[in-house]
Amino acid sequence: MRGTKERKFEPEELREEQVSSETIYKGRILDLRVDKVKLPDGRIRSREVVEHKRAVVVLAENDRGEILLINQFRYPAGEVLIELPAGIVEQGEDCAVAAERELREETGWKPGKISKIGEFFTSPGFSDELLIMYYAADLTLDELPFDEDEFIVPSFFSKEAARRLAEEGGIRDAKSLYGIYWWLSNTSERG
Repeated sequence: MRGTKERKFEPEELREEQVSSETIYKGRILDLRVDKVKLPDGRIRSREVVEHKRAVVVLAENDRGEILLINQFRYPAGEVLIELPAGIVEQGEDCAVAAERELREETGWKPGKISKIGEFFTSPGFSDELLIMYYAADLTLDELPFDEDEFIVPSFFSKEAARRLAEEGGIRDAKSLYGIYWWLSNTSERG
């Protein structure tokens, strides 16, 4: 087992201390920096950090008990992915308001009810991106203009179809898998 011959640390002793920081790139939704950190044992190491703007993801369920997923080409992945609607929180914008706005922009559906499910880091080994997930219900059509650089096809999926997609590898987006499995495990609680 790793670490058996080394000093053992208590959880509160694991924190790394920033020694220096250099921003390498500043972008529209993310920045990249390289930090020097002091490890718990005193050694100095580099950490590459992607600073990502706060983002929201929306699990929207219609009155037939189906969830809304989108098809969208994702350039870094090089393919069309099936995902839950999501997007960046604008400066000063409330996260629940951002979730409603993103749902309307990407799908044309407005929630009558929206509530926070939870929040999670997408890949904390190199990014500080924190996604806040919302559950939306009582949907009505109420479109906002699409973002000019987004081409999205929304569709509703039954519980069985969503489960099958997830289990058979049709959904490979982590936030969407998280949301779908949350939804499937909590469906009985909502009736």
